[in-house]
Amino acid sequence: MALLFQPIQFGSLKLSNKIVIAPMCQYSATEQGEVTYWHEQQWANYALSGAGLCIVEATAVQDEGRISYADLGLWNDTQRDQIKALLTKIKTLSPMPFAVQLAHAGRKSSTDKPWNGKGQFKPEETHGWQTVSASDLPFNPTDHPPHALSKDEIRQVIQDFANAAKRAVDAGFDLIEVHAAHGYLLHQFMSPLSNQRQDEYGGSFENRIRLTLEVFQAMKNAVPEGYPIGVRISATDWMEGQDSWDIESSIGLSKALEQLGAVYIHVSSGGLHAQQKIELQPGYQVPFAEAIKKTVNIPVIAVGLITEAMQAEGILHYQQADAIALARAMLYDPRWPWHAAAELGENIQIAPQYLRCQPHGLKALFRAF
Repeated sequence: MALLFQPIQFGSLKLSNKIVIAPMCQYSATEQGEVTYWHEQQWANYALSGAGLCIVEATAVQDEGRISYADLGLWNDTQRDQIKALLTKIKTLSPMPFAVQLAHAGRKSSTDKPWNGKGQFKPEETHGWQTVSASDLPFNPTDHPPHALSKDEIRQVIQDFANAAKRAVDAGFDLIEVHAAHGYLLHQFMSPLSNQRQDEYGGSFENRIRLTLEVFQAMKNAVPEGYPIGVRISATDWMEGQDSWDIESSIGLSKALEQLGAVYIHVSSGGLHAQQKIELQPGYQVPFAEAIKKTVNIPVIAVGLITEAMQAEGILHYQQADAIALARAMLYDPRWPWHAAAELGENIQIAPQYLRCQPHGLKALFRAF
C-alpha cells in the first residue's frame, strides 16, 4: 500500500490518509470576522476532496490580530456559533475531520486584501488599526510602527488564544493548529530580528520562545483532556549571516512543544523579514521537516511546492516527513487526492454520489464512505 494512503494518528485523532489540506487565507469574511457563503462552498469543496484532514485558514484570536479586515475570527461567541452551524452542514458531506488554525498577525496585520495591492493600512485609515508586536519594529520600513506589547497585554493575548481554543472545540473542530509561523505574532517574539525586548520575553532563546510555549499550555488547559493541538512553525527566517531564527532554533522549539503535548509539528518557513532570500524549488522546505523529524517522536508535516503524487510518496518513503500538506496544489486541483490515488494504484473513499465517475476499468479506485 502506498504510504500516502495509509492512516496516521495525530494524538487522539486518526486520519484515513496522510494528505493534509494546509490553511489558506481566503480574505472573504465579513468585517466582523464571520463566515460567509464563500466559506460554505470552499469548506464543502475541501470535505469532498478525499484528503485526510482539512485545516481551515488562519483565524484570529483578537480583532486586531487579523491579517486583514476580511479575515475570520474566533474572538466572540457569535463567530463560534456561525462556524458551528456551518461545520454541522459540512460534516453531513464527509467524515473528513476539520481543524482550525488559531492566529494573531501582530505587526503584519491591518492590511488590505492581497489582490487589491494596497498593503498595510495606517491606524487612521478605513480598515486600519494600530498593530502590535514584540518590539516597535515594522515589517516594512513604510509600515506604521507596531506597539510593543506590555506584560499585561501579553497576558491578554495568551488568554485570548485559550478562549479561542475553547470556542474552536465548541464549534466542532476536531483539532487546533497554533500558527507560530510566517512572521506573525508568535514568530515575531521568537526571532531576534523582530524581538529586541529586555524582559523575560526577549533576549535568550528560552525567553523568546516563552510566549509560544505559554500560549500552547494555556490552550491545552482550556480544551478537554486529550484534545489534539498541533503547531505550525517557520523553520528559518531565510536571513543567512544574521542573528535570526534558524533550523537549530526550530529543533529546540519542536522538542519543547513535544514535551508540552503537541501532536505534530507542521514545518513551513519564512515570512518574518521583508529581505528574506528564499530559493524556491520543488519541496524546498522538506529538508527542514526532515531535520526536525530526526529529533522528535511526534509526526512532522512537510509542506511547500509539493505538487506531484510520486514526489509526496517519495518524501514519506525516505522518512523525510510523516504527512504531506498541500495548499496551492489543492486550490488548483481540488481532487488532487483522487488523482494521486489513481497514479499510485490505490483506492480512495469518496461520496457515493461520485462513484459513477470512476474511470472505466479501474473498479477498485473509488469506494464510498
